[in-house]
Amino acid sequence: MRDERKAGKRSAYALAVLLLFLAVINGCSSGNKLDELPPQQLTEEETPVEPIPPAEEEEAETAGYLAPLTGLAVDHEVTARPIAVMVNNMGKARPQSGLPHADVVWEVLAEGGITRLVAIFQSEEFTDAIGPIRSIRPYLIELGESYGGVLVHAGGSPDAYSILQHQGKEHLDEITNAGSYFWRESFRKAPHNLYSNLEKLRAGIDKKKYDQSVMAPLLTFSELGATGAGTAANHVDISFMLKNYKVSYAYDPQTKLYMRSINDQPHTDLTTKAQLSATNLVVLGTAHKVLDDVGRLEVDLDSGGPAKLIQLGRVIDCQWERGVDGVIRILQDGNELPLAPGKTYYHVVPNTPTFEGHVTIS
Repeated sequence: MRDERKAGKRSAYALAVLLLFLAVINGCSSGNKLDELPPQQLTEEETPVEPIPPAEEEEAETAGYLAPLTGLAVDHEVTARPIAVMVNNMGKARPQSGLPHADVVWEVLAEGGITRLVAIFQSEEFTDAIGPIRSIRPYLIELGESYGGVLVHAGGSPDAYSILQHQGKEHLDEITNAGSYFWRESFRKAPHNLYSNLEKLRAGIDKKKYDQSVMAPLLTFSELGATGAGTAANHVDISFMLKNYKVSYAYDPQTKLYMRSINDQPHTDLTTKAQLSATNLVVLGTAHKVLDDVGRLEVDLDSGGPAKLIQLGRVIDCQWERGVDGVIRILQDGNELPLAPGKTYYHVVPNTPTFEGHVTIS
């Protein structure tokens, strides 16, 4: 009898142990089911937060820089000193090299009715050649210096040399003081074969101990340009002096650029083969005076006068004025007109017989 009671107690104890084991197993199974819930059933506190990608942080840190002479966004502050290069524009010198990299290009008459280009380089770093490079004139010195630029040329008129030497202008001349920073190519005949590049020119500036970080002037830019002003300008023809020398621009509304031609042929770059283009075109009228039998000119860049600003498919009649800082600015009713962000080509034409006679817009 006592043995039967002991056997019953052992059976009850075994049953209790079994029930406890089953309860534990059931609890563990329930926990596994919670772990297997799909992500959308997790609470807000349990939802992981994804970190901001490093690329976005880097973009935020580099945003906000604008190139001083183009108004275009760049990924670093532009502090390099501008370089003003005198570029040959005779037929034997075309197509030239390096002009697509210039922030600003000025086109001005030289002797014989042909024009010379003053290309201002600052915001772009590139290895392409620049040229062909030709001689300098007093009014070209004024244009280059208005940007704080080091003047780059090969020779010059007597008046230009007098200014360079007696006024201590900072310049690199292939003939008198910087020949090793230029080279001549064999595929063209002299004097249409002289070239340099940014690396050599900046090395020359450093060797001469010229300041490498002169501030460029502050220009006015607006994404919409001179908003709402002017009339349609889809095609522009500009004549300087010679009837057989015509500069033309055709507006491309897709790119918002004016594509440049000379004598109805695309004006291209020798290295890239691309057609030259600009966002802004400016035509300025001023007095031109012939100085000697060679045909050297005096070009008035001080007195102001009529101008046309052409941008975003429209033309605005306005005036130009040279400020106390030496920079030529475009005004209407005394207020400076903004340029659209991009590259600008300026064209200086005679006021005679009329300013309007040098520009045809359709």
